[in-house]
Amino acid sequence: MMFSRELARVFLLVAVVVLAGCAGALSDPESTGATPDSGADIEPTNGSLEVHYINVGQSVSTLVIEPDGETMLVDTGHYDDDGEHVLEYLRRHDVERIDHLVTSHNDADHIGGNAAIIDYYETEADGIGAVYDPGIAANTLTYDEYLDAVEEHDVTLYETREGDTISFGEATVDVLGPPEPYLENEDRNENSIVLKLTHGETSFMLSGDAESDQEAYLVDAYGDELRSTVLKAGHHGSSSSSSGAFIDAVDPQVAVVSSAHDSQYGHPHDEVLRRFADRSVPTYWTATHGDIVFVSDGTNVSVRTQRDAPTDPRSLREGNPVEPGTAGDVAERAQIGSGGAVAVTDGGDGTDDSGSSDTETAPNSNGTLAIATINADAADDDRENLNDEYVVFENTGTETLDLSGWTVEDEAGKRYVVPDGATLAPGETLTLRTGSGTDTEGELYWGAGSPVWNNDGDTVIVANATGDRVLEESYE
Repeated sequence: MMFSRELARVFLLVAVVVLAGCAGALSDPESTGATPDSGADIEPTNGSLEVHYINVGQSVSTLVIEPDGETMLVDTGHYDDDGEHVLEYLRRHDVERIDHLVTSHNDADHIGGNAAIIDYYETEADGIGAVYDPGIAANTLTYDEYLDAVEEHDVTLYETREGDTISFGEATVDVLGPPEPYLENEDRNENSIVLKLTHGETSFMLSGDAESDQEAYLVDAYGDELRSTVLKAGHHGSSSSSSGAFIDAVDPQVAVVSSAHDSQYGHPHDEVLRRFADRSVPTYWTATHGDIVFVSDGTNVSVRTQRDAPTDPRSLREGNPVEPGTAGDVAERAQIGSGGAVAVTDGGDGTDDSGSSDTETAPNSNGTLAIATINADAADDDRENLNDEYVVFENTGTETLDLSGWTVEDEAGKRYVVPDGATLAPGETLTLRTGSGTDTEGELYWGAGSPVWNNDGDTVIVANATGDRVLEESYE
């Protein structure tokens, strides 16, 4: 592994040596041009890059597998479980080697599993290629144990700063932070390692716990170069991160939040969810979606989660909690392409090869639902005439439909839940209007603050109260 700078730095700070007592664990500057052997026992997934956001509660850990099987682990979870959830996840996915272990910053909720993972891979598996660290020490036992493990197993440790590039197979990894000199008197959050991973036309922004000052620095330094397909919300969805300016610069098609369902800090904060909602950014939350996996073929990205849960930021908390460490496979929930996020059924591909409008109806115990009309282009200004944007549903069956708890979604994951008691008799229609109003037997109101249905094409997706897809219709 080699950095792009002519002078690659090693992590050689007097404070670190004093705090950790680890004088023999640091890499030789002469060795920075060497590339450790990659022994990851993972088969490439059809030339795809995988990004796994592991459900670790009030913490974060991200596993990246590039098309040739090389691996990168960014952060290792909270100190309160010593990396148990992360280590179990790695074993469950047959990860035999960590080629790159990146510490975004040295807070204990990000390095909690560093020592255990280094010990395990150096003694029972195929090793750690190198560790990357922003170079700002922490006066904690968790930090001391981490550096002791580096020293004990003689693992190469690099101080990593803005402008460095980590060699990572077919993928590109650009290090955008921390800058030199450090920001905010070496505040650890504000000097997180910020990575942009790029695979073909797709990209992922991993911003650690970067807060307002580092985000402002990144926007000023990089501007549109920050643009990424997927954004991991900084600092677990705290309002001190994910500023409007930063979100606008990254311009993500989806966002991911990693925090506990019952976070003592209230993460994700409502301010952040409003910012995503205002920009119609579907948001996935490890607390309700469980483990979240993005699989990129370089053009499109498949979104896979353990649980189906709301992705509308305003409805994020309506999902049921998923405990950290919960085992279980992920299923495909959406695909991201050049046109945005497209919802799909579990295990399906959500596409129509003909490219034309496609309608699917599925009978259930009460009847059959169909779409009679889609009026996506409201008269005059769509934003000022939301109730002239509507979808008309029809019961084409012979029995009354009980629609209580059914959901209606668009391609971007904006979701409406039908209120209890709503029914649709055979041959009757029901109109769902985007704006606000008083529900009646024949009309329901979404209550959205902005248009839902894209004028140039979208997909109406309806699922019943148990989450089964019963209707999907696309229009152009």
